[in-house]
Amino acid sequence: QTTHKLLHPSIHLIFFRFLFAAPLSIQFTACPFSFSFFLMDAAVERLKTGFEKFKTEVYDKKPDFFEPLKAGQAPKYMVFACADSRVCPSVTLGLEPGEAFTIRNIANMVPSYCKNKYAGVGSAIEYAVCALKVEVIVVIGHSRCGGIKALLSLKDGADDSFHFVEDWVRIGFPAKKKVQTECASMPFDDQCTVLEKEAVNVSLQNLLTYPFVKEGVSN
Repeated sequence: QTTHKLLHPSIHLIFFRFLFAAPLSIQFTACPFSFSFFLMDAAVERLKTGFEKFKTEVYDKKPDFFEPLKAGQAPKYMVFACADSRVCPSVTLGLEPGEAFTIRNIANMVPSYCKNKYAGVGSAIEYAVCALKVEVIVVIGHSRCGGIKALLSLKDGADDSFHFVEDWVRIGFPAKKKVQTECASMPFDDQCTVLEKEAVNVSLQNLLTYPFVKEGVSN
C-alpha cells in the first residue's frame, strides 16, 4: 500500500535528441500538456544555452575526438552511480564522451539477476558486457545519499510513502541488516555513512549473480 504525503509539483516534460551530423544539432519537443509556457520557455532556453556552449567550446574544437564517436561507442567502463543531481560521475571522475556506459538510479543500487524484475538494469548490464565488451564495472556510492537514508529509515509493516522508492532501496536490505547489527550503538547519521559503503558491497555481490558478469570476472 502506498500513501503519498507529498504535494505534487507542477511538472513539464521535454523530449530532446542529439543529431550526430554536420553540424551537430539538438531538437526539443515539449509535451502538449505542459501549459506553463513562460516556465517552459525558461527551462528549454537553459538547455539550449548549455548545448550551444558545449557545441562551440567543446565539440567544435575537438573534431578529431568526436568524429569517431559518430560511428559507434566502445567504452572501457560501465558505471553505476546515484541519480543525485550533485554527483555526476562524468564530472567527478573526469570521464569523456565514449568512455563510460552509465546507469544512474536511486542510491546507485544494482539488483540481483532476475529476468522478471528490474529488466531495465539487467538489459543495460547485459548490453554493456556482452555487446560493448566493457572491461571495468564501477559502483560509485556517495555521502549524504537520500536513498540510503530512506533505506535505513524503513520501518517493518509501515506503509510506503512512494510508489517505487521504498521497494527499490530494499535491494540494499542485506547491507541495512548488517549495519543495524554491527553498528547499533552508533547515531543514525553515522549508520547512514556506514550503510553507504555496505550498500555498494551488496551491489558488487549482486553483479556476480549475472552469469555473463561472473564469467567475465573469472576470465
